Amino acid sequence: MRLALYQPDIPQNTGTILRLAACLGVPVDLIGPAGFDSSDRSFRRAGLDYLDHVDLTRHESFEAFERHRALGTPPARLVLLTTHADTAHFEFGFSDSDVLLLGRESAGVPEAVHDIADARVRIPVRAGLRSLNIAVAAAMVLGEALRQTRGFPE
Repeated sequence: MRLALYQPDIPQNTGTILRLAACLGVPVDLIGPAGFDSSDRSFRRAGLDYLDHVDLTRHESFEAFERHRALGTPPARLVLLTTHADTAHFEFGFSDSDVLLLGRESAGVPEAVHDIADARVRIPVRAGLRSLNIAVAAAMVLGEALRQTRGFPE
């Protein structure tokens, strides 16, 4: 199981997701360009003392991320978290090799990335409300995925 952040906009959300990943032992792919300085120095200056505990891979672009993902045998399944999905996250059958992809806070992911995704899941929310904070969404879906795959740390 991995988390992938597509061109994140908000450093505080990225920091929260990195801390989540560190605590649960889940690797993270940071797909650039980010909307902020995403260097280790910047994260440490912001107080992210969990950075040494995160398996973090940076990719300059989505194309570079896709080349990296294709190296797996078989390639990991790309599961997009999106408000535009028909399947609720708790109705989806996760695999321990899945990559959970989170879009930009401001714009999600482009249609081309939607088309590449192997699956799309959503978190049901009340009518009239747009979506949850991306870090909250990451925690909810990752928690369900780890529950299903028995992937929580001992």
